Amino acid sequence: MLPPILQKLRIPVVGSPMFIVSGPELVIAQCKAGIVGSFPALNAREPDGEPPLLEAWLTRINEELDRHNQAHPDRPAAPFAVNQIVHRSNARLERDIEICHRHKVPIWITSLGARVEVNAAAHDCGGIALHDIINNVFARKAIEKGADGLIAVAAGAGGHAGLQSPFALVQEIRDWFDGPLLLSGAIATGRAVLAAQVMGADLAYIGSPFIATTEANAQPEYKQMICDSGAMDIVTSSLFTGVSGNYLAPSIRKAGLDPDNLAAADAASMNFDNSASKAKAWSQVWGSGQGIGAVREIVPAGERIDRLAREYAEARQETARL
Repeated sequence: MLPPILQKLRIPVVGSPMFIVSGPELVIAQCKAGIVGSFPALNAREPDGEPPLLEAWLTRINEELDRHNQAHPDRPAAPFAVNQIVHRSNARLERDIEICHRHKVPIWITSLGARVEVNAAAHDCGGIALHDIINNVFARKAIEKGADGLIAVAAGAGGHAGLQSPFALVQEIRDWFDGPLLLSGAIATGRAVLAAQVMGADLAYIGSPFIATTEANAQPEYKQMICDSGAMDIVTSSLFTGVSGNYLAPSIRKAGLDPDNLAAADAASMNFDNSASKAKAWSQVWGSGQGIGAVREIVPAGERIDRLAREYAEARQETARL
């Protein structure tokens, strides 16, 4: 059964946290339109010596959503989530956990490592913890360490994508776990959201379609490349971060590399230190999932969510007649 915080969404969708792309503008627009908006804590970067930008972002999000709820009690905003990168190279983790705990972040999403203390901090401030995983082994470890729910990152997802079919991954998890389960991987339409539920997931986890929105913190060329590309334009490689991920081939070519011959390039190791030089070197190599063939124009996030809601309702009506 879903926890109450995830039961009253307009449609069963969580907007996934995207490196650089997800910020307050996108999160607020997603929540106001009725889906969970999220961002990685590490996106809030401030110059050395300045107050934590994460503090300001959380204050802004909470205040704007509160104003919306007071003005529109008949259609309140969905809750928001913050993604914590639980990796040894993230020197900010303890600081960011303290800030999120103090601001009572309602949904915590953890990646690249399951940590008991992060889940405990989420629970202590009244929140829930969801952990993203790419296989059943990691799923079991996450629940053993106190996560409330799982995000199954299947083949075709953007960012650090898994390699397993969503059918296989969801099937194996549902064999033993009946708690909150989200599915990620090439979901870009309302029909695909319903398909994720039919497979056994509770909610869809959608990222790449929101890159091509007016609120996304992405370069105009990146947004347009999403609209101009399809599944055949996605390349899977571990070159850029040290972990397998999906990227837009045109952006790889623009960076001076051959997307068909990446094995010859110098691979990076995973590092979430802000000073990491390799991350800067690959800053113009852009991630994306395989579902972007359904994205053909740059629109406000609310308009994209309206379309998802219409498609989801139509798909439910069609399947009811089967």
